[in-house]
Amino acid sequence: MSLLFKHMRIHQIFGANTDVGKTVLTSALVRASAAAGHSVYYLKPVSTGPMSDADDERVLSLVGDHKSRVQSKCLFRFDDPVSPHLAARRANEIAAEKRTVPTDDAFVNAVASHIRDCATTSRHGSLSHMYVETAGGVHSPTLSGTTQLDAYRPLFLPTVLIGDSRLGGISSTIASYEAMLLRGYIVDAVLLFRDEYYRNWEYLSPYFAERGIPVVSVAPPPERKLDPTADASLTESYYQDIVPANGSSAIFDVVKHLDNCHARRLAELDSMPRRTLDTIWWPFVQHGHVQREADVNVIDSAWGDFFSVYNGKRPASPSSASSILEPQFDGSASWWTQAIGHAHPSLALAAARAAGRYGHVMFPEATHLPALKLAERLVHDGPGRGWASRAFFSDDGSTGMEVAIKMALRAFATREAGQLGGARRKDLGILGLKGSYHGDTIGAMDACEEGVYTCEWHDAKGYWFDPPTVSVRKGKTVVTLPPAIAAETADGRADVETVSLSWTYNIEERLKSPLAATYREYIERSLQKLKDGNGPTIAALILEPLVMGAGGMIFVDPLFQRVLIDVVRGPSPRTPSEWSGLPVIFDEVFIGLYRLGLQTSSTLFGTTPDISVNAKILTGGLVPLAVTLASDSIYRAFLSDSKVDALLHGHSYTAYPVGCEVANETLDIIEKLATSEPWREAREKWKVPEPEKASPTAVWSFWDPNFVHVVSHMENVAEVMAFGTVLGIKVKDDSAGYQSHSARALLESIKTAVETEALSPAPGGSPFGIHYRTLGNVAYFMLSLNTPASVVRSVEERVWTVLQNRR
Repeated sequence: MSLLFKHMRIHQIFGANTDVGKTVLTSALVRASAAAGHSVYYLKPVSTGPMSDADDERVLSLVGDHKSRVQSKCLFRFDDPVSPHLAARRANEIAAEKRTVPTDDAFVNAVASHIRDCATTSRHGSLSHMYVETAGGVHSPTLSGTTQLDAYRPLFLPTVLIGDSRLGGISSTIASYEAMLLRGYIVDAVLLFRDEYYRNWEYLSPYFAERGIPVVSVAPPPERKLDPTADASLTESYYQDIVPANGSSAIFDVVKHLDNCHARRLAELDSMPRRTLDTIWWPFVQHGHVQREADVNVIDSAWGDFFSVYNGKRPASPSSASSILEPQFDGSASWWTQAIGHAHPSLALAAARAAGRYGHVMFPEATHLPALKLAERLVHDGPGRGWASRAFFSDDGSTGMEVAIKMALRAFATREAGQLGGARRKDLGILGLKGSYHGDTIGAMDACEEGVYTCEWHDAKGYWFDPPTVSVRKGKTVVTLPPAIAAETADGRADVETVSLSWTYNIEERLKSPLAATYREYIERSLQKLKDGNGPTIAALILEPLVMGAGGMIFVDPLFQRVLIDVVRGPSPRTPSEWSGLPVIFDEVFIGLYRLGLQTSSTLFGTTPDISVNAKILTGGLVPLAVTLASDSIYRAFLSDSKVDALLHGHSYTAYPVGCEVANETLDIIEKLATSEPWREAREKWKVPEPEKASPTAVWSFWDPNFVHVVSHMENVAEVMAFGTVLGIKVKDDSAGYQSHSARALLESIKTAVETEALSPAPGGSPFGIHYRTLGNVAYFMLSLNTPASVVRSVEERVWTVLQNRR
């Protein structure tokens, strides 16, 4: 992951094109750094072409009298003077023994390892300089064929862009800069040759000055001479002109500027914890518990499944060679939003594409292609397939649920118009489950039982069943019944062992069981008591299908939820487009779109909702967006000749084009992932066949089943459950509940990177800590949909080790 050292300033050199003078100008920077008294490290990760033209050797020959202060290195060298990916492929083809072309991970690990070695050997107490020169232009491919901007991005080194002084160079320089911005790179300076004919520097200087980036131009080098002695003399004279002995030149100014950028970045990172404690009001945080600067998690950047966090307020990991940045696994998938990892270049490009074409546009009585395409795919091919007819856009999961509640209540009130007066409409209630959570807007809170997430204005409107739950205990799948339901079973036991985890989620099979009949009788009797007791008129059923996240990662018995749906809909035959009994809402903000390995819970339940809400994964964690899907019968409840009968609900950013375009891109990527080899391998571990052959009730996880089995037997673990990307571990604690600190205390050490003998799967090979969240005595860990198996295994090892050591 990103490396940053107090005693070594690093800059990566990118070119706006090939043959723009990267090595010439990098050599000038190396020479100026050495002349200023710094130890200098030059790295050319990949070199192609004959050894006589090797950049790492050439740089050493151009530093003049300062060679003792300079170390030069090339990691991957190929004789073929072509693009690195072709050179690597051809070298492999002609090798006596076929060698695997290094993957991007192996390539980045090699670069990072060398950087750490240089940081270890550099003189502490004085600032060393390092320059990492890339090959060709910004999008020239690396050994694997991946564009350099993407391959090097995990390292997140600050950069210098070498501009193009030739015809067309203005365009290529600006295009390269914008490509770097799209991937989050820090560009500290632009250097280019001063071509007196095209004079590109004159245009580029004010362009970049507006962006706070200095442009420095220097005279181009002389033509190379055939006579080696004459060429060396002419070249040395050139470098003496642009890097004079008196230290007075534009190149020296650039070196000082880069040092200042490095110092400012260090100072900024160091000041952020205190400034944050003085200014920020965090959500879901008791600020009385966060007083130390060391407790503020400063995230400098993020890539894939990892944050790059500042550790300058605590002792650095010995393995990081004094780096003040270290990788930290994003164990909550950034509050359940990440689908394909942080800073995914395809999503960044999708956002830029829509921002450049639309910005934001008014949506009522209008349309645009990103919104239309997203609505059609969600309704016809996505979670709304077979039952939904309309898609309503809003800002986030909570507002999407507000929309869903309004839809359901209006549909019920319209159908019951002859029995409900105007005043009674305001007393309509919601049926749901204890532990449910639908967001922090007032209407969404009112649809939940009073609890820790509610506030002074909360007015719980409804009735909430205490649900049975599913977990793995001591290797056995157990359904835990609440006391009221357990009392109605034949033996009165609260814990019921089932045949297997897969059988537990085979609802059609379990509907024939005695427990299904018990559930039905209990639900029907409870609802009748509610009606006879003058309770609120129940107007809708709202469920978080399968897993109630914020309530404590509660894995609800799916049979109970299916029976509850069947009961509230009544015995009358129903078509998917026509609601009966009560409208049913699926809050799939958390679990939808493959978070649990399923596109939607409908396939597992064997029935569809009348309204559903998707958010979070919808946009891959890049921007907020929610979509509420509704059946045609719900939609018709709002049709009339009167404006006041319309769904008078909206958001300034309804159908935000950037969000819609990113969502379409995310869904494209996820659909490919769902048929990928890593998913197939994960299913195999759980003995689940390919999707086209598997039962719609097939349950599997990216977490290893053997790991789940072992953890379930640990003395300090009450139960464990894994489903899709989600792992929940309930810690044994007599004071269980949201206010418990047991899970946090047990796993506290997992945040810090730990040295191991094996190479870390984190980008750059650095040991990593794990950022995690707890819900009382429940610790949960979450993956992206493309988290590499090597990372998953490493996280499992860290979790197991901590639990084992804290028995």
